[in-house]
Amino acid sequence: MQAALVLGSTRATTKHPTLKGWKLLITQPLLADGGDDGPPLIAIDQLGAGRGDKVILTSDGGSVREMIGDKSTPVRWAVIGILDD
Repeated sequence: MQAALVLGSTRATTKHPTLKGWKLLITQPLLADGGDDGPPLIAIDQLGAGRGDKVILTSDGGSVREMIGDKSTPVRWAVIGILDD
C-alpha cells in the first residue's frame, strides 16, 4: 500500500477495454513525512476521490484484477481508500 496525493484526473481516447467506465486519477506517491516518493502514477478510482485528497493506493495485481473483474486488465494501481485529515 502507498499513500498518495491526488493531483487531478485524466482521460484516454484509446484504452484497454477493461478500463471502460473507470475514473483515472493522477496521483503523487508520498513518503511518511509528506514528501514526494517518486514520479506521479495513474490509478483507477471507484471511491470518488478528487484533486487534493490523500488516498491509499494498492499495486497488488490480484486485488486489482478482482476489483475490475477481468484477469486480462493491465491496471497496476488502484485507490482503495481516502484518508481523513
